Amino acid sequence: MKDKNNVDIIKNLRTIEWLKSEILTSVANLYEILATGEENTKEDIEDLLSNIILLSYLLGKRLGLDYDDINLNLRNKIKLNIIKDHQIEKWYGDLSQLLELLNT
Repeated sequence: MKDKNNVDIIKNLRTIEWLKSEILTSVANLYEILATGEENTKEDIEDLLSNIILLSYLLGKRLGLDYDDINLNLRNKIKLNIIKDHQIEKWYGDLSQLLELLNT
């Protein structure tokens, strides 16, 4: 039984390292696209941002977090920043829009 547990721990650690690497790669690719200002990058930016979000959820899960807890924490952060009158909220109302989206 010990060997199975050790294998599971090693597998989980490798998965965590792989997910961290994938997040960094996606962030680097996003920076590259934004820096070059290429045409027709809307789909690429959407793809990279959604990949970063997906990988972040998966990393959280591998670190022992629950998806619902991550979502609750995200909602609470948004609400707090709305209360604190975050600059992005003042200028654009983006946080209220995001909170509405997450609550649907």
